[in-house]
Amino acid sequence: MPLTVTPSGSSCGAFVTGVDLSQSLSSDLVAELRQTWVTHKVLAFPEQKMTDTDLERFTLQFGEFGEDPFFGHIDGHENIAAIQRNADETTPIFAESLHSDWSFLDVPPAGTVLYSLVIPPHGGNTLYADQVAAYERLPDALRDKADTLTAIHSAELGYSPHGVYGDDDEGRSMKILPSEKALEKNQHPFVRTHRETGKKALYSSPAYIVGFEGYDKAESDALMLEFYGYQSAPEIMYSHPWQKDMLVMWDNRSLLHAATGGYDGYDRLLHRTTIADTSF
Repeated sequence: MPLTVTPSGSSCGAFVTGVDLSQSLSSDLVAELRQTWVTHKVLAFPEQKMTDTDLERFTLQFGEFGEDPFFGHIDGHENIAAIQRNADETTPIFAESLHSDWSFLDVPPAGTVLYSLVIPPHGGNTLYADQVAAYERLPDALRDKADTLTAIHSAELGYSPHGVYGDDDEGRSMKILPSEKALEKNQHPFVRTHRETGKKALYSSPAYIVGFEGYDKAESDALMLEFYGYQSAPEIMYSHPWQKDMLVMWDNRSLLHAATGGYDGYDRLLHRTTIADTSF
């Protein structure tokens, strides 16, 4: 069966059929999928029957495993995290703010892979925001400003002991591991040039950016709010609907993403890996 790529019709995203991800892929097919991935930024592979070992093998065909500093992992697979919410949970939906995964690390992951095991009958879409398009849509003066900015990244708002996930573990099925390490900070250019495509993108969001180098808090907050309006514009968003046995991979270097709710009373379970990058 030939590989078929069907664009989502939005600013990013495509569906891929004609490949069995439970099998080892040839180097030529991996190269073709990688090019398709960085072009469309999000790839969805429906109707894939995969074990956790299959998920690990698929991930390693695109790079080493990335670091997951504040997640627990499933038994027997130290590089797979369960993105889980049970039907009776009342805690806030995990990861509802647009973000790029672990952007506070010295070398954040290039990609994230999710495989769906239990999917509710409605709700739970993942939102993707094309940050190449966000950069290109900026007014000239604001784009010039973005090119000069160095962003200060930290996990403190989410994963410090006093962060969003620091004190709400009771009743949450997902294994989140808050730590003082979340208070550490790292700096990255706010505009990131993708090594594989040469495209410039706005990198990360207020979920992990706590300020801009050389600006006080009020100035930084105002700048972030202005940029975020472009980063989250409806015209650059793709809302991805999930099905059971679907694998989705996305490029953290050119996207923001966020979870959504709307499935109270239903279980939801996906297994997650990250693809390490070789440098920023």
